[in-house]
Amino acid sequence: MSDVVDDKSKYYIPFIVERLKVHQETNTEQEDPPLFVIGMNGVQGAGKTTLVTTLAETLRSPPYCLPTAVLSVDDLYLPHESQRQLAKTHPLNPLVQHRGQPSTHDIALGISVLSSLRAGKPTKIPQYDKSKFGGQGDRVDEKQWETVNKKDDKKICAVVLEGWCIGFRALGEDNVQRKWLEAKAKLAVNDYQGRLAYNRLEDLLFVDKALMQYDALTDQFDAMIHIDAEDTKFVYEWRLEQEASLRFKKGDGMTDEQVRKFVDGCEYNNFGWTGEPMFTGTDYPAYELYTDRLRAGVFGPNSGKQLRLIVGKDRKVKDALRL
Repeated sequence: MSDVVDDKSKYYIPFIVERLKVHQETNTEQEDPPLFVIGMNGVQGAGKTTLVTTLAETLRSPPYCLPTAVLSVDDLYLPHESQRQLAKTHPLNPLVQHRGQPSTHDIALGISVLSSLRAGKPTKIPQYDKSKFGGQGDRVDEKQWETVNKKDDKKICAVVLEGWCIGFRALGEDNVQRKWLEAKAKLAVNDYQGRLAYNRLEDLLFVDKALMQYDALTDQFDAMIHIDAEDTKFVYEWRLEQEASLRFKKGDGMTDEQVRKFVDGCEYNNFGWTGEPMFTGTDYPAYELYTDRLRAGVFGPNSGKQLRLIVGKDRKVKDALRL
C-alpha cells in the first residue's frame, strides 16, 4: 500500500493559525473567544485522518496550547434501528439502505454537541462502531463516549469537524436535475464514467433535500480545509489499497470487485434491512453532484476562509488554493 505522505501540514497549519488569529482579534472584547470551528473534507483514502490528527496535536501543543476536540461526521450516523427504519421507509432508494449519504446522520446531535461546546458545558463526544451488526454499524453506548469540559478541565476552544461530505451544500431540484440529465446524455453516447446517471432522480432529490439540514453545521465553520483529488476516480485505487491492507492485517475484507461496486454505489449484497438482496448507496454519485460547489467555496467567492489542497494519485499536493 502506498504511504500517505504528510506534505500537507506546511500548507494547512499556517492557514489555520492565521484564521485563528483573525478569529481571536475579532473577538477581543470577550474574555474568552467563542469556539473556533474547523471543517475538513477529504475523499476516501486521501490522507484526511493523518491530517486531522496532526492538526489537533499541533493546536493542543505549544505555542498554541489550545484545547481541541475532534468530531467525525461518521460518529453522527443514525443509531442502527433508526437507519433500519429509514431504509424500510424508502425501500426503493438504494442511497439510504446503508449509512453514508446525507439523511443517514443525526444532524440534531451534531448541533447539540457544538452548542454545548460553545457554552463551555461538559460535553460527550459521540462515537459510532462500524463493525456492529455485521458491518451495518451502530452508535456506541453513550456511557462510553468521551466527556470533555469536565470540572477542572481546560475548556475546549477549537473543534475539528471532519468527514467525506463535510461542506457539501444542497443544490436544489433544478440543479440536481440538470446534472443528472447531463450525466444521462453522456451515458447515452458512451461518454460517461461516473455513477450519477445510474440513479433515479427522485432518490437523488431525497438526499439533496436532506442535505439542506447540514447547513446548520457548515454555517458555523470559521475555516474550511478541502483535500481534493485531481480526479475523484482516484478513490477507487485508494480504497483498493486500504482494503488490501485490511485483508493483510485481519485476514478478511472486501474483494477488489466488492470495493469497486461499493464506491460505485451499487454493491449487490444480502445484508439489507429486509434480508433481501439489495443495492447499497455509497459516495461516488455525491462527489459528482457536490464537488464543484465545494471547490468554488462553501463561504462564497474570495472569503479567504477556505483552503483547497489538490492531491495527485500519489496523494501528494499538486496545488494549494485559497478561496
